[in-house]
Amino acid sequence: MHVVVAGGGLAGLVAARHLAEAGAEVELFEEREEVGGRVRSRTVDGFTLDRGFQVLFTAYPAARRELDLDALNLRRFAPGATIARPNHRSTLSDPLGQPSAAVPTLLNRDVRTGDKLRLFRLQRELKRREWGTLFDGDDTSIREYLAAEGFSKAFVENFAAPFYGGITLDRSLSTSSHVFEYTFKALSEGETVVPAAGMGAIPAQLRRRAETAGATIQTGTGVTGVDADGDEVTVEAGGETRRPDAVVVATDPKSAGDLADIETPTEAKACVTVHCSVPDHQTLDTGSRILLNADDDRPNTVAPMSAAASEYAPEGRDLLSATFLGEQDDDDEELVETVREALDSWYPENHFGELEAVAVDRIEFAQFAQPPGFRSSLPGVDAPEGPVYLAGDYTQWSSIQGALESGKRAADAVLADDD
Repeated sequence: MHVVVAGGGLAGLVAARHLAEAGAEVELFEEREEVGGRVRSRTVDGFTLDRGFQVLFTAYPAARRELDLDALNLRRFAPGATIARPNHRSTLSDPLGQPSAAVPTLLNRDVRTGDKLRLFRLQRELKRREWGTLFDGDDTSIREYLAAEGFSKAFVENFAAPFYGGITLDRSLSTSSHVFEYTFKALSEGETVVPAAGMGAIPAQLRRRAETAGATIQTGTGVTGVDADGDEVTVEAGGETRRPDAVVVATDPKSAGDLADIETPTEAKACVTVHCSVPDHQTLDTGSRILLNADDDRPNTVAPMSAAASEYAPEGRDLLSATFLGEQDDDDEELVETVREALDSWYPENHFGELEAVAVDRIEFAQFAQPPGFRSSLPGVDAPEGPVYLAGDYTQWSSIQGALESGKRAADAVLADDD
């Protein structure tokens, strides 16, 4: 069986591996010079920069299945977050996950005791639920869900809005509550990590595993056409026509829609990440815990990347990644100055005159919109006509989990139809 995979993101690489392991002849084409899709890293002046702020939740079932987590040399962010506003910082963490944070968490006045108890109760409730059931049942917005669970307005505004604004790129909390439950369970049952070599180490590992299984991967060449006619399909790639037995379209949603002639999610969630550095003597008291902006969304979060993964910064410097939600009209210099002003206000005892910009990532399509009930409108992996299949998080939900899972499901569908 000959299968062409269009796209070398996480989903395409997973699909290629499983198909090759099942004995298929697999050719994967990726138009970029590197694999990874939206999950990529680069090196600038000795700093490791991921494409925007990205992390991996180790509890994701597909991550545990598809990745060799030990081989990725994972570096851990401390659980919880530091809540910041002008002249004020406080800690909210999971005392079970980080006992040393128990006292500051209990003394945190930004979040009421009742809200802390509700968090622990929710952890226990979600731990009893199977992963596969978390998208079942009634759906509502995260904001409505938290209100129904009894969380206070102070908790929602001081913690949930900036924290889940960072995860869903939606500080209004209008995203599906099913996404909240899935990610909250993952946060409670695993760790939040990055590979020592950057998030790009994840697709690099997936590529090696696919090639070891026998797949051929060609970068710098994209699939430009897919034409299904009954049980036959032709593929245009690199100026040549191929007639495989099946095609897995694993490109971005818009390109997938064009190639497979189907409707895909196109409403985008954008973000801008400012990568900046400070001298390593200018230690932030948050450690490897993410900073949440409880005052406004400029920036929404600041992640101390090199505090979690020292390999991300050269000797003598620390790397911070500040994320703004949505597209930004300000130019790069103005955004860097906004980050400096925010840090100055959160740390009045400090001075960030030596903060330097490393790079700015403007990501127009970081996620697709996921309002309540969004899953009912997503295409299935076998939605296209003929022997054409889809692999991408837009067939599941917008996440690394969704991408990895979709690749496995696409491969399974191809193999099932070949029996």
